[in-house]
Amino acid sequence: MRPSFGGLAALLVTAAMAVLLGDKTARADSVDTGSVSNIQFKKVVLDTRFVSEGIAVADVNKDGRLDIMAGSAWYEAPDWTVHEIAPFQKIDIQRAWSTSFHNWAADLNGDGWTDQIVIGMPGQKAIWRENPKGESGHWKAHPIWRSACNESPLYVDLLGDGKKVLVMGYDDSKMAWFEPAEDPYAEWICHDVSEPGGAGSQRFSHGLGVGDLTGDDKNEILTKDGYYVRPEGDGIWGYIETDLGMDCAHMLAHEGTVLSTSAHARGVWQHAPVDDRFETRIIDETISVTHSACLTELNGRTNLITGKRKWGHPPGVDVGSEEPHWVVRYELVETAAGPKWERHMIDEDSGVGTQFEVADVNGDELLDIVTANKSGVFLFVQSAR
Repeated sequence: MRPSFGGLAALLVTAAMAVLLGDKTARADSVDTGSVSNIQFKKVVLDTRFVSEGIAVADVNKDGRLDIMAGSAWYEAPDWTVHEIAPFQKIDIQRAWSTSFHNWAADLNGDGWTDQIVIGMPGQKAIWRENPKGESGHWKAHPIWRSACNESPLYVDLLGDGKKVLVMGYDDSKMAWFEPAEDPYAEWICHDVSEPGGAGSQRFSHGLGVGDLTGDDKNEILTKDGYYVRPEGDGIWGYIETDLGMDCAHMLAHEGTVLSTSAHARGVWQHAPVDDRFETRIIDETISVTHSACLTELNGRTNLITGKRKWGHPPGVDVGSEEPHWVVRYELVETAAGPKWERHMIDEDSGVGTQFEVADVNGDELLDIVTANKSGVFLFVQSAR
């Protein structure tokens, strides 16, 4: 289905993007194949309230089934019964924001029960909530760090040692990674990546990723203005300045290139190395406000999954803010003319938040998608046609 954009507005946006990207922009083939695919998703609505912009998947109650956590609530499989993690706070979704932008699941105190990591509004503190081990009542909150900056912080295996850490800016100044202290209830240990003023470290910085761009089997930390290179020992990371596109959300490394999506304008891009720089290639210039993305493999092919965030700013502020809230996937296919990204519609009335997950929720060995935003909380269950 083609979007119902105003023709003039779409032309103006396209022209503006061409001016901004200049001669560094090429077009990566992208075709909307609609439902022509051997992959289908069934939408399950878990909640119509706005509880979070981020979401996590984990076995919360140790019954062997994966549950879903989103901000102040968790949803118990298989019927998705809702339970409170923290008191629900109703807000004006057109003018206010969540206190839960990013969620992850991990057993942080080693008691065998999965806890919840929560990052709220950019610049505010990061916390974790302790699973009450089947007891009733709200989960107790504990500190992680005083300030979580950049709008796309990450919880990833940065060092390649099998341990996930938080990667984010702090204090509007430094890029860093954080690991739990020996005392699980203490603030986490901060490892500075940058000096003050580091790229991507400001409160509302757009664009952050982790991946191996240099081929040395070590992860770099990616920002839209360049990337940090891990040193041999401890200490400040080196920094390579390079243009990796406009303001974006998650930056995903794929075979030496970087995939990114526009946080508040239009655009899905691939940035490929050409000589001593990166060339920006347009995958899709129609969908807007794609404020989160995941890269995964579906049916043996690489897929970039993203969607439209509902009212990242008040209605009318972001380009295309009132257009349908899609969830889409771009499948990388090989053709006689070379690789192409084929767009497939997953849903036209839900969208994504600032962070979502792809996981096999129901245990059928097919990856599903879970999202949360101002439209509610959703599960997209995959089935092979």
